[in-house]
Amino acid sequence: MRVLVADDDGGSRLVAKAVVEDAGHECFVAEDGTAAWKLYQEHRPNVLVTDLMMPGLDGLDLCRAIRAAESDSYTYLVLLTSHGARADVLAGMEAGADDYVTKPLDPFTLQTRLLAADRVTSLHAELAGYRRALAAQARTDPLTGLRNRLTMADDLELLDSSSERYGHDYCLAMSDIDDFKSYNDLYGHQAGDAAIKAVAAALASERRESDALYRYGGEEFLLILPNQSSTGAAAALDRARAAVFGLGIPHSGSSTGVLTISTGISANTAGHRVGGERLIHEADDAMYAAKATGRNAVVVSAAILHA
Repeated sequence: MRVLVADDDGGSRLVAKAVVEDAGHECFVAEDGTAAWKLYQEHRPNVLVTDLMMPGLDGLDLCRAIRAAESDSYTYLVLLTSHGARADVLAGMEAGADDYVTKPLDPFTLQTRLLAADRVTSLHAELAGYRRALAAQARTDPLTGLRNRLTMADDLELLDSSSERYGHDYCLAMSDIDDFKSYNDLYGHQAGDAAIKAVAAALASERRESDALYRYGGEEFLLILPNQSSTGAAAALDRARAAVFGLGIPHSGSSTGVLTISTGISANTAGHRVGGERLIHEADDAMYAAKATGRNAVVVSAAILHA
């Protein structure tokens, strides 16, 4: 663990530092609360052992500042009091302290507090890891590993704000696997899942690093292309169409004999400043227009062409 000791008494600092290092932990020391706060921000220690009364920030203010600054991390706070008065202990706990030790500092007592701190901080780290994993799962499509519709809504909102504020252009493309219902009927849902994963990988391989690809739902994918013209987007999506065609996934229910996609493109440009929801509808309409041409095609929205 990383342990920060804050005390204006040199003797107490030496005792605490020796106990911490003898226990195999890394130790930082501060002579007052203000210096301790700076060290906390720099090192984010697992444990703080702090005196109650110090120059600068006192122990209570330091505890409050740390609790306010925490996010996923957790620092175990041990308050040192000169006499263990009930009022001081209660004030410390209310400020965020986890435990207290009375002075003069007893090495054995501090050792027991460090053992407890190790257990508690390990548990908090494990829980934080679970929270991060759950948050990632909530924003990721489990089949393809792509971002999901929830993430798309947040990303599109940020992009719309940027476009409105700075006049940045972007394009949006909606791609759908052609004749996918008949593919599932012919080959089964397991083959359908494998096909979705293969198409997702093909689309991902053709995007720029700045582009964002999402599984919109079912066999539909949505691609956001920042700082891209509709002409450039059409060329990029035609390469993606060719990449999917090039997979050569057999589909006897398709006129081409292989699995294909149809794509519609819309754009937020100087002549067509509309929100993300409107662009999704326009791209969706253009996608169905691509299907009407015979599928395996890319069509730019009529709203862009007439803007």
